[in-house]
Amino acid sequence: MKINRMDHISINVNDLSMAKEFFIDLGLEVKAEWEMDGELLDKVVGMKDVKTSCVGMGLPDGHTWLELVKYRTPSDENGIQQTFPNTLGIRHICFAVDDLETMVAHLKSKGTETFSEIQQYEESYKLCYVRGPEGIILELAEEIK
Repeated sequence: MKINRMDHISINVNDLSMAKEFFIDLGLEVKAEWEMDGELLDKVVGMKDVKTSCVGMGLPDGHTWLELVKYRTPSDENGIQQTFPNTLGIRHICFAVDDLETMVAHLKSKGTETFSEIQQYEESYKLCYVRGPEGIILELAEEIK
């Protein structure tokens, strides 16, 4: 028994179009869009009367798949909870970028929050954490060659 690959990462959002545009702006492409409901989905997620709208996004090379999901029903009664890098649980997604300074400047020009200025880790990476729509935390990393 073994894991063959990571299939996808799913992010639940309230504003599907805003999240989609944010990731398009980062360089991801829309690979698929669909809606789901019914008994099978209810059984898979372990809830009743589930209705979702989804956008599958990936990098042009096809190796990364990100799934944005809007639960039409049932809605999350708690709403968006602001988290921080040290909050327990899955907390961020890291994207390798080729020009971190340009990427961060572009995101800042659109109002994206950064956790700090760009930092260098030894002689291997330049790093920066940013907060996307609905509190999504991304780490951007540029390998130093």
